[in-house]
Amino acid sequence: MADQEDTALHRTTTVEKGRFVAAHCSCGWRGPARRARSKARSDAAEHEAAP
Repeated sequence: MADQEDTALHRTTTVEKGRFVAAHCSCGWRGPARRARSKARSDAAEHEAAP
C-alpha cells in the first residue's frame, strides 16, 4: 500500500535553460518550455492537480 502512495506523489520543479523555463516532475512528465516562470509554475500546478 505504501508503494501505491509513493507513485501517486508528484514532485515538480522548474528548470531554466537559457531564456526558457520548463516544469519537470518526478514521474517523468515535462512541461513545454516557457519564457515566463509564472506560466511554467502554473503548468506544474495543473499537472499536480490532474488525477
